[in-house]
Amino acid sequence: MALRLGDVAPDFTQDSSEGKIQFYEWAGKNWVVLFSHPADFTPVCTTELGETARLKPEFEKRGAKVIALSVDTVENHKGWIPDINETQGTRVNFPILADHDHKVSLLYDLIHPNSLANATVRSVFIIDPEKKVRATITYPASTGRNFNEILRVIDSLQLTDNHKVATPVNWRDGDDVVIVPALKDEEEIKRRFPNGYKAVRPYLRLTPQPNKEAREVAHTR
Repeated sequence: MALRLGDVAPDFTQDSSEGKIQFYEWAGKNWVVLFSHPADFTPVCTTELGETARLKPEFEKRGAKVIALSVDTVENHKGWIPDINETQGTRVNFPILADHDHKVSLLYDLIHPNSLANATVRSVFIIDPEKKVRATITYPASTGRNFNEILRVIDSLQLTDNHKVATPVNWRDGDDVVIVPALKDEEEIKRRFPNGYKAVRPYLRLTPQPNKEAREVAHTR
């Protein structure tokens, strides 16, 4: 059964390129990005793992750890990693699960027989510190992921967890956000959003991102 948003991410113990990993223990109280790959020594996956290594400092700024998965063995992973490092001009600095027995793939519903009979699809799970699945994205094997989008989703989740806002289309960190429709008390709105807001419609109220320094009193009702 597929994991749904809000489900608890399954725990597991599995081999990896950095030794055996007990998932909950490894994750600790961090956010986690778990992403799967159809196979080792494949071109799209090679570029993705290189990009993940380059972006690791950005994930760390957000309190997030990254972990990859492929159904190949540890030995294959260790043979593939030098290729990634050389061709992508980086250094793989995170574990790659060796899910040769499909244990994790089955827990996370990563094998879709109508797509790939024996290999994982290209899925992403964003998991919060309470081990709840907060976002999932699944791509066909032929389409590489946009890891800047994954960072954007983490930014949105962390922002909206702490403020009564949602993030609109194409939002990026620092852009205006939307006050949630459930918030109607004007005194509370003034307290939470001292820079004011613009009511495009009663249900569509834009305000400067509340965890950023005020640019100016840009929006008033």
